[in-house]
Amino acid sequence: MTLDQKVRLVETLFDQLELETQQFQEKSKLGCVSGCGKCCTYPNIDASPLEFLPWAFQLFLSGKAEEALDTLSSSTGQTCFLLTPVSILSKGHCGSYRHRGLICRLFGYAASKDKYGNLRLATCKVIKEEQADNYQKTNKAIAEGLYVPVFTDYYMQLNQIDFQLGSRIMPINKALKMALEEVLQYYTYRPVPNMDRQIV
Repeated sequence: MTLDQKVRLVETLFDQLELETQQFQEKSKLGCVSGCGKCCTYPNIDASPLEFLPWAFQLFLSGKAEEALDTLSSSTGQTCFLLTPVSILSKGHCGSYRHRGLICRLFGYAASKDKYGNLRLATCKVIKEEQADNYQKTNKAIAEGLYVPVFTDYYMQLNQIDFQLGSRIMPINKALKMALEEVLQYYTYRPVPNMDRQIV
């Protein structure tokens, strides 16, 4: 399988999750506070390189992959490289929201399984406290069968695209760096794909 085929498969998986997340949000009435980005400031977020392959590939097509890799390689920060920092005008937000990773798409609107196999909504303190009523109702609805995306299900689907890149869970900036390295290495001796892609 070619790298651009893997990118398309990851994007297809993300599109599927986007639909499921939207449906879950509509039924649960839960939602992120506009402009929050607090969960992105957490310094110990883990991810796999594969979930950031579309981001790295897009940077490669726009000629910015090597610059991003250099910046990442010299960075010692633990917060996500893609996070646009807090300023007077902003609380901080994703600098590449369209190409955010799987972990970013799941958190807040997906469930994990506890040791008894019960589904527990994995969301932030802000939602739990500020939307407490909807949060409690949603947990009850999940226990009664409301469909919710599940972390392990989506990571298993991701692993089926490329087990080596999908199953390696590491600090998010290391995952971003590895995704860039994968793309740059792949196209070292291969022609750039002639793809009708919008560069953003």
